Amino acid sequence: MDKTVGVTIPVEPAAAAALADARNREAVGRLVSRVLRPGSGPTPLARAIADMKADARAASLSDADIDAELAAYNAERRDRD
Repeated sequence: MDKTVGVTIPVEPAAAAALADARNREAVGRLVSRVLRPGSGPTPLARAIADMKADARAASLSDADIDAELAAYNAERRDRD
């Protein structure tokens, strides 16, 4: 049984063109339904990432600091392989 309801929302012209495809409309509808589902919230992974970002901000780390640290870590791993 199909329990969906059609709604009208404003979108940019390119998005409207993409939504002309029924598969895209169905996928977007599922996504919107999941995002707006009562009780829905961030996934455990999204919460963990948000917590890490908050910890980094509390430690006064900037995005540039974190990017530099990740680049150094990745370079070190490449050197070991």
